[in-house]
Amino acid sequence: MDKDRVVGAAKQAKGAIKEAVGKAVGDVNLTAEGKSDKVEGKIQNAVGGLKDALKK
Repeated sequence: MDKDRVVGAAKQAKGAIKEAVGKAVGDVNLTAEGKSDKVEGKIQNAVGGLKDALKK
Protein backbone atom coordinates (compact mmCIF):
# COMPACT_ATOMS: atom_id res chain seq x y z
CA MET A 1 0.00 0.00 0.00
CA ASP A 2 1.34 3.40 -0.98
CA LYS A 3 1.92 5.98 1.75
CA ASP A 4 -0.30 8.44 -0.15
CA ARG A 5 -3.27 6.17 0.51
CA VAL A 6 -2.59 6.18 4.24
CA VAL A 7 -2.04 9.94 4.42
CA GLY A 8 -5.10 10.53 2.24
CA ALA A 9 -7.29 8.43 4.50
CA ALA A 10 -5.99 10.32 7.54
CA LYS A 11 -6.81 13.66 5.88
CA GLN A 12 -10.30 12.45 5.09
CA ALA A 13 -10.85 11.46 8.72
CA LYS A 14 -9.45 14.76 9.99
CA GLY A 15 -11.66 16.65 7.56
CA ALA A 16 -14.76 14.77 8.67
CA ILE A 17 -14.03 15.62 12.30
CA LYS A 18 -13.39 19.30 11.50
CA GLU A 19 -16.59 19.47 9.47
CA ALA A 20 -18.66 17.88 12.25
CA VAL A 21 -17.21 20.15 14.93
CA GLY A 22 -17.69 23.19 12.70
CA LYS A 23 -21.35 22.32 12.18
CA ALA A 24 -21.85 21.63 15.89
CA VAL A 25 -20.46 24.99 16.99
CA GLY A 26 -21.74 26.95 14.01
CA ASP A 27 -18.27 27.82 12.68
CA VAL A 28 -18.60 28.18 8.91
CA ASN A 29 -14.84 28.49 8.39
CA LEU A 30 -14.08 25.29 10.28
CA THR A 31 -16.79 23.47 8.33
CA ALA A 32 -15.28 24.69 5.06
CA GLU A 33 -11.78 23.64 6.17
CA GLY A 34 -13.12 20.19 6.99
CA LYS A 35 -14.73 19.82 3.57
CA SER A 36 -11.51 20.97 1.94
CA ASP A 37 -9.45 18.46 3.94
CA LYS A 38 -11.83 15.68 2.94
CA VAL A 39 -11.45 16.52 -0.75
CA GLU A 40 -7.65 16.71 -0.45
CA GLY A 41 -7.66 13.35 1.28
CA LYS A 42 -9.80 11.75 -1.43
CA ILE A 43 -7.48 13.06 -4.12
CA GLN A 44 -4.34 11.91 -2.32
CA ASN A 45 -5.91 8.51 -1.69
CA ALA A 46 -6.73 8.19 -5.39
CA VAL A 47 -3.16 9.11 -6.34
CA GLY A 48 -1.89 6.42 -3.99
CA GLY A 49 -4.27 3.93 -5.59
CA LEU A 50 -2.91 4.79 -9.03
CA LYS A 51 0.64 4.36 -7.81
CA ASP A 52 -0.28 0.96 -6.38
CA ALA A 53 -1.88 -0.06 -9.68
CA LEU A 54 1.20 1.00 -11.64
CA LYS A 55 3.50 -1.03 -9.39
CA LYS A 56 1.66 -4.24 -10.22
